[in-house]
Amino acid sequence: PRHWAAPRPCRESFSMVAALRPPVSLQPRCVDLAIIGAGVGGCALAASLRREGFGGAIRLLEIGRGPGGRSATRRSRQDPDLLINHGAPCFNLRSSPSPQLIAPLAAAGWIRPFEGAIRSLDGNGEIVDPIDDGFSEGAIWQGHGSMDALCEGLLAIARGGETTAGEAWCELQGGTLVRQLKLRGEGSALRWSLRDGSGELLCEARWLVLSGSLLAHPRAQSVFGWPEVPLQVVAEERGDPQLLAAQRHLAGMSARASANLLLSLPAEAAQPWLAQPWRLLQCQEPAQQRWGLRRISIQPLACDRAAVVAESSAAFAERHLQVYGSRSSAAQLLGAKPPAEAEAAVLGALEQALSEALAAGLNLSTRDSDRQLMRWGAAFPDPPGLPESLRLCPQSALGFCGDALAGEGFGRIEGALRSAEALATQLKSVL
Repeated sequence: PRHWAAPRPCRESFSMVAALRPPVSLQPRCVDLAIIGAGVGGCALAASLRREGFGGAIRLLEIGRGPGGRSATRRSRQDPDLLINHGAPCFNLRSSPSPQLIAPLAAAGWIRPFEGAIRSLDGNGEIVDPIDDGFSEGAIWQGHGSMDALCEGLLAIARGGETTAGEAWCELQGGTLVRQLKLRGEGSALRWSLRDGSGELLCEARWLVLSGSLLAHPRAQSVFGWPEVPLQVVAEERGDPQLLAAQRHLAGMSARASANLLLSLPAEAAQPWLAQPWRLLQCQEPAQQRWGLRRISIQPLACDRAAVVAESSAAFAERHLQVYGSRSSAAQLLGAKPPAEAEAAVLGALEQALSEALAAGLNLSTRDSDRQLMRWGAAFPDPPGLPESLRLCPQSALGFCGDALAGEGFGRIEGALRSAEALATQLKSVL
C-alpha cells in the first residue's frame, strides 16, 4: 500500500516535548487512522505503526490536556516545577522478552529503571518486605523526569518523520471528548466520523482504534449522562457479528476504581518524607481494609519539595464513585464540577487515612500541603479481557488496544504496550 515505507530514524530529545503538545486548532480532515485515547495503548500503537513503516496520517484524540492517560503527570501553569505522577509512579514488565518499544525508549532517555526501594505496610502499621501485588515485580521502569515522558517518548517515535505532503506524521488533539461515532460506506470506502457533544465534526478516518473501553461501555451513560453507548449504536446499525461480539464483551467488563489523594509538600514538610527508606509503599490486604489505601508513593520535586500520592482501595473508591475531582478533565470538559463539600470530604477522608496509617507513627506531616483529588472510574479492568480474536474487526475498519485486552500484562501498562504492538502487526496488512 502507498502509505507503507521504511521508517526514518527517530530524533528523540527532551527538546521535543513542547513540539508534541497539541496544536491550538486542528481542522477536521480525513486521516488514515484515528485513535481515541492517548494513553500508553494509543501512543504505543502510533509508535509501533511508525516503526513498522506505516507512513499515513494518524490523529490521536484525548480527553486530557496531554498524553499519558493513567500514566500522565499532573502539572500546573502557575508552578512549572510541580510534577505529580497521579496514576502510575512506575510500571513493571513481568515477562520476557520485553515489548519492542522499551529498547528505543530507554536508549533515547525517555524512560529509566525505577529508583527507590519498594516496601509494604501490614495491618498493624508496620513497614515490612514488599509483596507480590502484580505491579511491583519484574523489571520496573519510570519516566525520566516524570511519568508522562513514557507517552511523550512514544509520540516522539510516532512523529519521527513527515509524510510526502509535508504534514505531521502524527497529530495529538487534547482536551477532546468524542461523543458520537458514525460509520458509513462499504469496503475500501468505509469512513468513520467522530463528533463532539455539540455534534461538531472532529475528524474523519479510514480506520478507527479505541484504546479504551469508555465508548463501548454503559459507564458512558452513568458518568456523562449519555442516552446511549456510542459503539453499541454503530454495532447494531452495521450488524457486523465480530463488532457486535467485541462491543458486548467490552460492555460486560467490570473494573475497579481508584480515588487518589495528591499532596504537594513545601520543603520543610517534605524533608521527613524524603528521608524515608522507600519510594513506593504497597498496602497489604489487612492494611487496605483498615485504612482504605492501596499504595503510597513519595515523589521528589525541585527545590527540596515533594509530592505524596495516596491511592485508595477499590472499596473506598466505590463508595465515592460520583466524586471525581474538580480539576479532572471530565469536570473541565463537562462543566459539572462536584459539590465542593463532597470533594473536601473525600480529600479529608484520604488524608486522615494517610495520617493514621503512616504520618503519626513516622512523624510525617501533611501540614501546609496543597491537596488535589484524582478519581479513576475504571482504573483496573477485571478479567476476562477482550480476546485476541476480537482485537481487529476488518469489516468495520475498527481495532482495539489497551490494558483491557486479554494477554500478558492484562490490566497493566505492560498489557497496553503488548496489545498495541500486536495490533500494529495486524493493521499492517489492512491499512
